[in-house]
Amino acid sequence: MLKGCRTLDYKNDSALPAIEGGRPVRDKMLPYARQLIEQDDIDAVTEVLRSDWLTTGPTVAEFERRFAARVGARYAVAVSSGTAALHAACFAAGLGRGDEVITSPLTFVASANCALFLGAKPVFADIDPDTYNIDPAEIEKKITAQTKAIIPVHFTGQPCDLDAIHDIARRCKLSVIEDAAHALGAEYKGRPVGGLSDMTVFSFHPVKHITTGEGGMVTTNDEELYQWLLLFRNHGITRDPEMMTENHGPWYYEALDLGFNYRLTDIQAALGLSQLRKLDRFLARRRAIAAIYNEAFAQIPAVRIPWQAPYGRTAWHLYVLSLNLEQLKKDRAEIFAALRAENIGVNVHYIPVYRHPYYRWLGDPDSCSLQGFYCYQAEELYRRLITLPLFPAMTDRDAADVVAAVRKVLARAAA
Repeated sequence: MLKGCRTLDYKNDSALPAIEGGRPVRDKMLPYARQLIEQDDIDAVTEVLRSDWLTTGPTVAEFERRFAARVGARYAVAVSSGTAALHAACFAAGLGRGDEVITSPLTFVASANCALFLGAKPVFADIDPDTYNIDPAEIEKKITAQTKAIIPVHFTGQPCDLDAIHDIARRCKLSVIEDAAHALGAEYKGRPVGGLSDMTVFSFHPVKHITTGEGGMVTTNDEELYQWLLLFRNHGITRDPEMMTENHGPWYYEALDLGFNYRLTDIQAALGLSQLRKLDRFLARRRAIAAIYNEAFAQIPAVRIPWQAPYGRTAWHLYVLSLNLEQLKKDRAEIFAALRAENIGVNVHYIPVYRHPYYRWLGDPDSCSLQGFYCYQAEELYRRLITLPLFPAMTDRDAADVVAAVRKVLARAAA
């Protein structure tokens, strides 16, 4: 852990913010996230490259089995991306034109786009100001006769209040599709995220907990949903005699629905399997870095560290600080630029989805207004949020550089 806080002397070039001409904390940019690929990962991929299978084959099946076991689900279906996983889950849930899907505005656009892909409409419910996750009370306010599903997003890796969301879903007969792109390894009331709702979606993008380059997974305990997911990722095609309407011979297959080519390859699955074996180590490192940050920033009035709900254990995909702008003389954009100048690759997660131009005209094509979409808590948080670097390959020195840069910049902003 990092102890104490240096007194900053702005007559000293090393203490003057780099954006004002001082020496940056680091010589090279530290990204907010990146993959950790080791020799055993490379060896696993090489082995598949020398095998008979490159596309979807036995390694994908093994990855699915091991992943399902890791998250406590009966079934897992690997697909080509987290976005494909969301699309597949919405298809399996039966979403279509005229349906509405309630989700969080504080997320990547894929969490809402997946409804639009099927002709359904995303509806945004505001967030809880403490957890930054979708607020169940706000979900209730947005339910209409057209509502068919809820997509709660486990923002930064902290689980949503699933008991409250499941209660709403039961009463209103809605599907729950958890967007757990941030939450591999997270726990809700002692149970792993992945087998708790109708379906749960994961991402294996390089910045996530494990990577397959690009890739995703949908987990479920429902056999019927599992079969629909399998169909959807492979053009809607089946070779299962029990599902086909007729059978002309061993070559025969049928397209039962309109699906996509969302298959994962054995090459990617080999990397995923190797990475999955390291998940506990990766999680432990993320938690250690988050603990360093928590200790360093907890007593700084200009920022708020992430609050953790007692019912969950976060997977720490992201570490976000909320700026107490009332105590600063600079806004988020200025602080962001100052930290980038120190070679700290900060980021912002996320622009509220409805603020993107496509969603603005979707809500009101004549006026391009945000009326009906605006979520006060999400807006308040958006103008304050800043994401710090957090990934398993970070060293203690890297974390110390982040702490030093944040302290340096905030001290100047509050001066």
